Amino acid sequence: MNQKESFIQEIQSRYSYKNDKIILGKAKLDGEIVEEAEISVALKTMNRHGLIGGATGTGKTKSLQIIAEQLSLKGVPTLLMDIKGDLSGIGAPANSEDKNAQERMQSLNLPFDPQGSPIEFLSISDEPGVRLRATVSDFGPVLFSKILELNETQESIISIIFKYCEDRNLPLIDLEDIRRVLQYVTDSDEGKSELNSNYGTIAPASLGAILRKIVALEQQGATKFFGEPSFDVQDLLKTKDGKGIVNIIRLIDIQNQPNLFSTFMLSLLNKIYSQFPESGDSDKPKLVIFIDEAHLIFKEATKALLNQIETMVKLIRSKGVGLYFVTQVPGDVPDAVLSQLGLKVQHALRGFTAKDRKEITKAIENYPTTTYYKANEVITQLGIGEAFITALDEKGIPTPLAYTHMRAPNSRMDVLTFDEINTIVSSSDLVNKYASEINRQSANEILSQKLEQQKNTEKPTTKTTSTKRVPKEKDWTDNPVVRDVSRTATRKLIDLGMKMLNNFLKGKK
Repeated sequence: MNQKESFIQEIQSRYSYKNDKIILGKAKLDGEIVEEAEISVALKTMNRHGLIGGATGTGKTKSLQIIAEQLSLKGVPTLLMDIKGDLSGIGAPANSEDKNAQERMQSLNLPFDPQGSPIEFLSISDEPGVRLRATVSDFGPVLFSKILELNETQESIISIIFKYCEDRNLPLIDLEDIRRVLQYVTDSDEGKSELNSNYGTIAPASLGAILRKIVALEQQGATKFFGEPSFDVQDLLKTKDGKGIVNIIRLIDIQNQPNLFSTFMLSLLNKIYSQFPESGDSDKPKLVIFIDEAHLIFKEATKALLNQIETMVKLIRSKGVGLYFVTQVPGDVPDAVLSQLGLKVQHALRGFTAKDRKEITKAIENYPTTTYYKANEVITQLGIGEAFITALDEKGIPTPLAYTHMRAPNSRMDVLTFDEINTIVSSSDLVNKYASEINRQSANEILSQKLEQQKNTEKPTTKTTSTKRVPKEKDWTDNPVVRDVSRTATRKLIDLGMKMLNNFLKGKK
């Protein structure tokens, strides 16, 4: 048996599955496409997570598009986090006259079937789409503390505040609610007394530090995210005409707001994990989540997000959910996460610098060894739309490393126009469902009313005195007749006195 026959036999035996699969392309050997060496992924293993890597312009985003649309065809809904805004084309069919796509599919002996997937646009900012919100209570004290990056002392305070609000029926909906509660137990005598007598003393300095963290989160735009109606993650599991809906979260305008993205990610993963039932060993996943440009998240996001992702990668698989990270080099992903990833689609890496060469070495160490390729050399020579692929078979065993010529997407390789996006958004039932924000009475309103009542009660009451003069008691001198007589008598006495003085002075002379 020559090398090619041995290669075909190994690929066919290890990439053969009893159940359904999605086809990614055909393997190459010695620079030629081997038509008999089909490279596919077992559908039931798509909840084992994965990585799509490669330098800029090597085709990793198109690989994401291929996998998402193939999952849609199998009835599996997906969630795509679109950082660059270049994934919307999956909602429209590819150009049937595209010669490059035609030639690629002919070389693979696969049918070229241009079609778009049903899509739904979602947003946590000002981008058009279904408005995603969550309440502060949805997070709970532990996750909310992680978002704010609080220390242990401050985290314990948040736990007390949540308990305080629960005991007094104070709903925590948005950031204004939690801020008002903190101010109430700090500034109000009644609030201080309630807190100290039932939960213990809290240092004002710690409360002040927490308030400053909340203000910083608000400045990153989190105010738009916290509120009602809270997004129901079951709405991510919808299908249309037998196809899984591709949910695209447009995150173009929050690249420089890592805390806001962390807030969203923590909420979403926590909700999915807490609300999805255990799925066991099913034939296909319930939901597959793709995080494009994941290197931006891992480099800029909070430690809380990183720890939470590591935890969720390990646990969320049992809920039938797969997480896929799309990034430039495997080194962008923490080792604790990388070790949990089943499918790896690695496009070309460039070895221009010493650091680049170290990244190449690290990438090769994450793949099964092979006698058919010099992987450290080939990985720098992969063309656009070519990748090293290894997956998990149905028994969970890694498949051989395959130099793969990827298939072309069935959907548009360009973005949708503004009008096309608006048409999809305007016809969405979910957009209407979450369009109107609910502003029910919550902790902010309840405590504001309470403080106002206290203010009115404590205001000192001043007696109003009459401005009318109390008339003096009249005496006999007030009589006008008496006054006239008195004046006359006084004048006569003065005249008499003057005469007597004059006569006295004359006699002296």
